[in-house]
Amino acid sequence: MRVLAIDTSNLVLSVAVVDESRVLAEMTTNLRKNHSVRLMDNISLLLDELELSPQELDGIAVAKGPGSYTGVRIGVATAKSLAWSLGIPVVGISSLQAVALNACGFTGGIVPCFDARRGQVYTALYQSQGMNRLTEMAAEQIILLREWLPLIAAETAGRPLLFLGDDVALHRETIVEMLGERALFAPSAFNHPRAAHLGWLAIERIEQADDPHSLLPEYLQVAEAEAKWLAKNSATK
Repeated sequence: MRVLAIDTSNLVLSVAVVDESRVLAEMTTNLRKNHSVRLMDNISLLLDELELSPQELDGIAVAKGPGSYTGVRIGVATAKSLAWSLGIPVVGISSLQAVALNACGFTGGIVPCFDARRGQVYTALYQSQGMNRLTEMAAEQIILLREWLPLIAAETAGRPLLFLGDDVALHRETIVEMLGERALFAPSAFNHPRAAHLGWLAIERIEQADDPHSLLPEYLQVAEAEAKWLAKNSATK
């Protein structure tokens, strides 16, 4: 089974093709470029390098959020369109889980974080089950960082907490202030999502995949423009 995996949910753009036993090819960049312009070119390049046609794919995996509203929409819309046109299943995978998989094997709490502005983060808490499984200890959510840190400190009962994600640097001072030596920070190479992780997770779920049209992004909150529209229209009623 060959699965094309796509992650455009944040600044990183990552695409991969995997099967049950190998990563056949993977391309990851962190260039802050326009994903809408570069995504299809990267997919085409990857398939050309493998001498694969789109019709030889058996499924598609995509990071469904949370993350950048635009980035999530681009990835999900592209994955759904490809899956529908090729008649193959598509599986949505949490963007936070994709990053957390970089820390499989870590014995403490694994905490992926994406900045959500105004002191908030998109985050979750995971625990590693060996080298290839994660258990969700606290569900993904958007929350004020200063509210989140005491919660996970209590949940993990004194064990170290490993923070991952490019945006962690924005909040490092607060994390250290509140958690002290319990807070650990991943090296830069571990902060980026890998599409290969999405593909690997999707292979296990591909048979349960729903119709491509049923896949929806997971924003965890409405966009700022939508929130303002809702507030304005609620006030006029």
